[in-house]
Amino acid sequence: MAAYRGTRFIEQQIESILEQLGPDDELVVVDDASPDGTADLVAAVPDERIRLLRGHANRGYVRAFEEAIKASRGEYVFLADQDDVWLPGRLQAMLSALQSSAVVSTSVSVLGEPVDPPRFRLRSSDSHRYGANLFAVMIGYRPYTGCAMAFRRDILDSVVPIPAFLYESHDLWLAMIANTHRENCHLDASSVARRLHDANQTPLGWRSLSAILRARWMKLRALRVARHRAQAYQGPAVRRLS
Repeated sequence: MAAYRGTRFIEQQIESILEQLGPDDELVVVDDASPDGTADLVAAVPDERIRLLRGHANRGYVRAFEEAIKASRGEYVFLADQDDVWLPGRLQAMLSALQSSAVVSTSVSVLGEPVDPPRFRLRSSDSHRYGANLFAVMIGYRPYTGCAMAFRRDILDSVVPIPAFLYESHDLWLAMIANTHRENCHLDASSVARRLHDANQTPLGWRSLSAILRARWMKLRALRVARHRAQAYQGPAVRRLS
């Protein structure tokens, strides 16, 4: 979890996560030098499964997620935003999918709305349409959302380091890795209820043309790196038939 100015909602999110974790699991929280009491609030939660890493300078959420990923020690790495709520059954559904694919992404509902149908929908039938998925990532119409993504440790060396030029969209980077490596899986059901508010890092409105063009160029560069890493990817010991 990457945290920054999270005092309004982070406690509820932590509670929803801890409810699904086992005794040997961990929740790694990287506080990105919050000027409020976010880090102290997390530190006060009485649960030894929480590992808090305090940043000394604000570097942005992409670098905070990267630090959290590098610090993780488990076989499976789940990403989480600070202001959402994990839905019941998320952990087991995604763990099941990770037995056959190295990266899993699910649909996302909106907190306060019905879980089904989800507002941000991925279709399991698109899981292995790797080229179409990459095209959708570049154009921006496939809702890969970091808070609804997880991956296995055997693909970690492809995920990190995240390219230094990538200043946003760590989730799209992970989607590129999943599809260039042919290790992608979509789940139809939502695994998380996303909280929409005025402080979301993901823009809720239209962006300027210059911002769109910069983002497209950044994604093109990232795709090139992802394809290069795919060439060196060994995968699990026993490869599956594609």
